[in-house]
Amino acid sequence: MTNLQTGIVISAASSREFADLAVEAEAAGWDAIFTWEAVWGQDAWVTLTAAAMVTERIRLGTMLTPLPRIRPWDLAGRAATLDALSGGRVQLAVGMGALHEGWLAFERDEGRKVRAEKLDEGLAVYDGLMRGQPFEYTGTHYQVHPTDFMPPPAPIQQPRVPVWVVGAYPATRSLRRAARWDGLLATKVGYAAETPFGPADLADVVAAVRPLRAEAGLPWDGYQVVAEGVSEPGAAGDATAREWVDAGATYWVESDWSMGADAVDRHRRRIEAGPPRP
Repeated sequence: MTNLQTGIVISAASSREFADLAVEAEAAGWDAIFTWEAVWGQDAWVTLTAAAMVTERIRLGTMLTPLPRIRPWDLAGRAATLDALSGGRVQLAVGMGALHEGWLAFERDEGRKVRAEKLDEGLAVYDGLMRGQPFEYTGTHYQVHPTDFMPPPAPIQQPRVPVWVVGAYPATRSLRRAARWDGLLATKVGYAAETPFGPADLADVVAAVRPLRAEAGLPWDGYQVVAEGVSEPGAAGDATAREWVDAGATYWVESDWSMGADAVDRHRRRIEAGPPRP
């Protein structure tokens, strides 16, 4: 047995269904449950709030939030409010966000460079606001002046609601960004369905991020390395998760992203079977 923490992504469910699944996941021993954040669609934070109101232990988070598309002060306010409401159970995951019709239907792509800049600046603003006033920031895309006008409640988790950040190997800037925060969502440049990301790939990313975190003067202990995948219940799933743990994972997120009319029932069956125990 390891001390691996486990979560599960719900790919499709109404807010009420998500809350019901969160209750079941808590009872079955999962450590976290995640929803995804759309540019336009069912609101992730309303969905997570519904789950917070009917659970006591399980962590609640996004997988993931496309931060360049969201005003960082809006995100900080939502996350802090839910953290206070839930008793400190919120987990944020961020990245640049994949371009798709649900995004491009509303605005043009500003380009990868601008999205990367907004991700860095957005993280800086998010962190500064989480730490409290007075806070000011001047960047290329965002400017913030100190204000004590009706701030949200302070988050219970300090100094901020923890944030996992995508780190894409071998892009040094991306890996260095992920190393500076609270956890790593590992991937590789060029990753696609035909070139699946496996435990050996995770080991490569971990080996690259470790020295970058040390370079930043930050401890490795307590830093989360997140592995995503699909596991079968029982011994087979335990063995799958063990491969990722051996590669450096500290957190397993069950990530069946398929949709369909049976999505809720499929997620419920996997939840009830319990998380992998490598």
